[in-house]
Amino acid sequence: MKTINDSVIQDSDAIYTAQLNGHGGAIDITAETVATNENPYWVHLDYRKPRSAQWIQETELLPPIAKDILLAENVRPKAQRIGEGIVINLQTINNNPNDRPDELVAFRIYINSQTIVSSRHRRVNSVDSVIHTLELGDGPENSGDWLITMADAVTDEIGEFVETLHDQLIELEDMILDQQIPARGELALLRKQLIVLRRYMAPQRDVFSRLSIEKLPWMSDSDRVTMLEISERLSRRLEDLDSSISRTAVIADEITSMMADAMNRRTYTMSLMAMLFLPTTFLTGLFGVNLGGIPGNEFPYGFTIFCLSLFVLIVIVTWWLKRSRWL
Repeated sequence: MKTINDSVIQDSDAIYTAQLNGHGGAIDITAETVATNENPYWVHLDYRKPRSAQWIQETELLPPIAKDILLAENVRPKAQRIGEGIVINLQTINNNPNDRPDELVAFRIYINSQTIVSSRHRRVNSVDSVIHTLELGDGPENSGDWLITMADAVTDEIGEFVETLHDQLIELEDMILDQQIPARGELALLRKQLIVLRRYMAPQRDVFSRLSIEKLPWMSDSDRVTMLEISERLSRRLEDLDSSISRTAVIADEITSMMADAMNRRTYTMSLMAMLFLPTTFLTGLFGVNLGGIPGNEFPYGFTIFCLSLFVLIVIVTWWLKRSRWL
């Protein structure tokens, strides 16, 4: 295999470069360091930086297919083996300021026994967490361990977001039990986030599952077992998403039912009010005609007696409605 030293990363304008020291830490890449199976290089890039994009296009470390994928704008989770290396697309939660978490961030990886090249544009917290573990001396030791650590960090980040969505769902269910209707659009946003996450995490689960069975020479059997466990953990999160999506449908039905019941109650109240005043409306209309011969027209207490009669009539109609259990 070709000797890989610091000259291969010159002019890459990388966000982060380091060589894994084989003990969970990282050292700077210098003229004296050489990439090996035990101590691979890691180059992390922003593919929208002109110098980084040019470096990806011109470097001999990457096969042509990997170059195209590392520079791609929109990608879905997938894995494609290229000789002893593999190129992987992953997506995770968007934790950048002023962005919604469901606007997932993507990053791309090309990895073999001696080199790891990753690219992104928007910041990826999972990548930053792996860099932090290396700085603490508790990070990955080789390429296989790096891939496991990255997959584990991504899955943990997704799991935390799923738990957040689950808590929001429980709050909505509690509101429904208290006969409160959520704010307009709140349920729709939650349902959208669940569906988007479900759509992209299903193929990502398949990526992890495939990595657990790929016979890559730089991945040990224990790495494959761990990757399978990560895949199963993500599968359980997908099951949680499926159940949550079903629960949002139930909540939507309950909200529709509550709104219909509220409308029916208002309509029923208005109907009772109309029934209550219907006899009095008839009498006032009858006595309000401008024709001669109206009873009590010349009687000084006629209006008072008429008002009292209307009040008595309202009381009688109210008693009848209660007796009939309409009120």
